[in-house]
This record gives sequence, C-alpha cells and structure tokens, in this order.
Amino acid sequence: MDLREDVDMRIVVLAGGIGGARFLVGVRAYAREVGAEVTAVVNVGDDASMHGLRICPDLDSVMYTLGGGADPERGWGRAGETWTVKGELAAYGAEPTWFGLGDKDIATHLVRGTMLTAGYPLSAVTEALCDRWRPGVRLLPASDDRLETHAVVEVNGEQRAIHFQEWWVRYRGDLPTERFVFVGAESAKPAPGVLDALAAADVVLLAPSNPVVSIAPILAVPGLREAVATSAAPVVGISPIIGGAPVRGMADKCLSIVGVECTAGGVGALYGPDLLDGWLVDTTDEGAEVPGVPVRAVPLWMNDEQATAAMVRAAMELA
Repeated sequence: MDLREDVDMRIVVLAGGIGGARFLVGVRAYAREVGAEVTAVVNVGDDASMHGLRICPDLDSVMYTLGGGADPERGWGRAGETWTVKGELAAYGAEPTWFGLGDKDIATHLVRGTMLTAGYPLSAVTEALCDRWRPGVRLLPASDDRLETHAVVEVNGEQRAIHFQEWWVRYRGDLPTERFVFVGAESAKPAPGVLDALAAADVVLLAPSNPVVSIAPILAVPGLREAVATSAAPVVGISPIIGGAPVRGMADKCLSIVGVECTAGGVGALYGPDLLDGWLVDTTDEGAEVPGVPVRAVPLWMNDEQATAAMVRAAMELA
C-alpha cells in the first residue's frame, strides 16, 4: 500500500480496543476537515484462534466501528447480531463456551481464515476486508506474525499462562496475576507499510487505549518503539484515564499488575518523554504532570463524533 503524494498531512494512530476505535472516528472527521491521510496501526495481541477461526478483535472493532457496522450498545461486534451458531456450539458442548461469536461476525472470521490458509498475510487480508467496510482510514495490523498477549496467573494454586481473552472475558481479570507477556513478540516483524507510515508521518497519536494490553503489544514488535521514539514527527498521547478511573474496560487492573498508578499522570509517565512530545488529559485531571512532557487539559469524553474530533484538534494543536 503506497503512501499518497497528494495529501497535506499524514497522521499515524497507534490504537486498540473499543476506545481506540471510537477515537479513530474523531481522527477521521478531523482528517476530512484538513485533507489529511490517516493510518491506524492496530494491536494484534488480542488475536486468538477459536473453533478453527482466527479472531482479530481489535482490527474488527476498528473496521466495524469506522464502517458503520458496530453494535453501538455493546461497543463491540456487529449491530443486529444473531447467535444461532453460538447456541449450536453450546449444544455440542464445544469449548470455549465463555467466548461468544455472533453469526455475522463469524462470516468475517471465515473469510479471514480462508485467505490466511491460502497464504495471504494478515495485512493483505485486512485490506481485503476493508474493501467492504470502507473505514476511511488505512488499517494496518502491527504485525503479520503471531503475537498474543498472555497473562501469567495462579489458578487452583498453580501458576500458568492463559490467553488474554480468557483472562479478560472468562475471568474478568479476577485472578492473581503476576504479569503480562507478549508471546511471539521477539520474532515478530512490523507489518508491511507500518515503518513507512511512521517515517512519513507528520504527527503520531497514541489513542486513549489500554496502555498495557493495547498499546504495549504494538510497541513490543521489534523496531516499532524505536520508530515511534525516533520519528521526526511529534508524538502526542491521549489519556485513557479520567479522574483516576478508566473510561471503560479494565485498564485499572492492568496498570496495577505492572505497578503503575491509575492516573492520567501515571499513564503519561509510563510512556515517558522518550516516546511522548505531548500528553492530553481531561479537564478533571488538570494539573497532572509528566516529567519532561508538556501536558494540556481538555474535555476527553468521546460522547459523539464532534466531541472526539475536538479532542483530536487539541492533540494536533499540542503537537
């Protein structure tokens, strides 16, 4: 995927999860106003294989949200979803029973699985799926290689590693957890186009995604953290924490496990001045400080597209 030459600005966003998907709605709106090109580098650490299907939750959440097909109430999966196959799998006692796949969503996984089996890399598969959804931004997986986030936990007195999906969906994070590991990260390579996009970027934004299990797996791909840190473009992050609590999800539990305070300043310090050139926090957290990083306070609640675009505009001004 070649970079266009007829754009005035190139924005790269590192994103994952529902927060990242909703943030990208605002980035797209802002980009349309100023004639910018947007590339989203999306977390693949949540990816998992179940029932013979390769599931990419973050890529699909971004694709469905930007394509107008996401369920607005759940925030994930497809609108108007049905669950016939889930019921049939349960009737067979097929594991895992704790992870539900909707009928419409399964179609996406079937197409993805067919293409992956035929030898297409995940980045090419994602591009093909986006031909239907037309998200208005370029979606790139952080890597085409297997990279999965696992939690090292204690179950029935024994320590073992479980997939992040099991930790999150089945157990809701309510297990004694020692750490998170990014399986396969050491040998993973950035997906085609990712390093080129970062090198050509005018601004890099870190979405208000979970810093531990959405952004960190992206940065764990060899070469990606360095590419962001050494980019000539300013890097501005948006806090996923407002008033000492995550906007949604379980970032507080994840931050506790890695020993980081669940505050806007704590997350900003986790990224640090080696990555950040600016840090956006909510007005509730005005006065938050990140050593070596300029901090600005603006409303960060993503109530609608207009409010989210205003956040993006503030981040661009800080940049």
